[in-house]
Amino acid sequence: AARGRSGAAPRRGARGACWAASKGPWTILVPEKLGDPGLDVLREEANVDVALGLSPEELCAKVSLCDALIVRSATKVTREVFEAAKGRLKVVGRAGVGVDNVDLKAATEYGCVVVNAPTANTIAAAEHGIALLCSLSRNIAQAHTTMKNGGWDRSKFVGVSLVDKTLAVMGFGKVGSEVARRARGLGMHVIAHDPYAPAERAKAVGAELVGFDEALATADFFSLHMPLTPSTENMFNREAFAKMKPSARIINVARGGVINDADLAEALADGTIAGAALDVFNVEPPPADNPLLALDNVVLTPHLGASTVEAQEGVAIEVAEAVLTSLRGEMCSSSINAPMVPSEVLEELQPYTALVEALAKIATQLVDGGIDNVKISYETARPDSLDSRLLRAMAIKGVLESTTSSFINLVNADYTAEQRGMKVTEVKNSSSGGSLLSKVSISIPSGSTRFGSAVKGGEILVQGAVKDGVPYLTRIGAFDVDVTLEGSIILCRQVDQPGMIGGVGNVLGEQGVNISFMTVGRTAPGVEAMMCIGVDSPVSSSALADIKAMAAIEEAVQISL
Repeated sequence: AARGRSGAAPRRGARGACWAASKGPWTILVPEKLGDPGLDVLREEANVDVALGLSPEELCAKVSLCDALIVRSATKVTREVFEAAKGRLKVVGRAGVGVDNVDLKAATEYGCVVVNAPTANTIAAAEHGIALLCSLSRNIAQAHTTMKNGGWDRSKFVGVSLVDKTLAVMGFGKVGSEVARRARGLGMHVIAHDPYAPAERAKAVGAELVGFDEALATADFFSLHMPLTPSTENMFNREAFAKMKPSARIINVARGGVINDADLAEALADGTIAGAALDVFNVEPPPADNPLLALDNVVLTPHLGASTVEAQEGVAIEVAEAVLTSLRGEMCSSSINAPMVPSEVLEELQPYTALVEALAKIATQLVDGGIDNVKISYETARPDSLDSRLLRAMAIKGVLESTTSSFINLVNADYTAEQRGMKVTEVKNSSSGGSLLSKVSISIPSGSTRFGSAVKGGEILVQGAVKDGVPYLTRIGAFDVDVTLEGSIILCRQVDQPGMIGGVGNVLGEQGVNISFMTVGRTAPGVEAMMCIGVDSPVSSSALADIKAMAAIEEAVQISL
């Protein structure tokens, strides 16, 4: 197994039928520089195509031959890329944290999981933020340039102390909280603004959560760490700068788009605020006419937040492992566009994913017509805490992949159901016993059905359970059955009388069809019975017609799993 710097084996995703695993050997396209340790991890399980500097057109031409794509920040993974992939691209890996260069909506529509490397460069980015903070407060970059040009002007570069100053950390995620820890060590008072951060997390590192306007009015320094979203784009503009102290200084190692460059340049030039240190820009590299390049009270670095030897190696390994985990069909903890299901929950749910998908396939094949409503009912010992997102996705997969050519997985299940106008309802009922799920049922309003015996209360009903780790069909309509969910199954409703099993067996034997199992459930002796027959190969339409023609057979249908 590939190993990281610590020598520990890489953490793998929890196994489970989260999405269909791509068959190897996989081809992984890497159009930007990725550290050798990451490439080594990839090459253990895949063919790696390192093709640097591709144009958008060249990327689209190559992507249809690839199962995964790994990018940094320069490559734009647009809708056109997903369209050009023609369904083959299953994973996009972002070697870093931000994914604003990936069209997440298009990725979701095409069932492509997007993963990132959220932890490996956290410390490096935080350290760079602190480095810029110190440089900005003491005019280090400007003094360095002056000395390189032969000058020695001590009075011009008098700085300000950090101790007892207030730092506003804007965006209190992983990087922001690490910056806060280090700023506290420098003797600074730390406040934070993040509408999604719990107060307990801020309190744990000695920070105080405040509102946006309070932060603007209070802070001496601002360290930006929010993602670029519609709500944060141009958040720091002329209006925001006007609310700051004239002595305020701003540091940005997050995303260039959160600051309006023109407004910042104006605020720095007219003294509205005192200085800025920027590692990220709206356009990278910034064009020569960017007004920030000409200002003396700005410190600039070329997107170096993650540029340490340790971070580059760590990011490469982290994203490589995430991509391979996803290609195997396993849940990845750094997935961006799939619901996050904890690994311990995945392990507990694993036996039930196959059950739910199989039940949905059976119910769908019993419907004669379209499906616009599906109900999933869980009998569980933990109705209030059952995380059913994965089970819901597998039910949708079972329905839609049986009726459409769509590729359905945990990433696009809900989206595809919504696009097709299919309503999915979940019901969680309390049950006794210690097992997570005692039974699961799938109900579809009947309308028209291929097998009337499956209808109960106006709905096609199939129910199942897991026994010793194996999924079983336990009920169809009003009939109790006991059938392992695999292969092809023939369902027959008949008059409960002697000779029925032998008669059906003779028909199948004459067709050369081998029976793998047979079970019978009945409403009462001598009344009605349901025969479930497992066969090793699909039965021809003529053989099924012969079974239906038997005197006591009231209806029969073949189900394929």
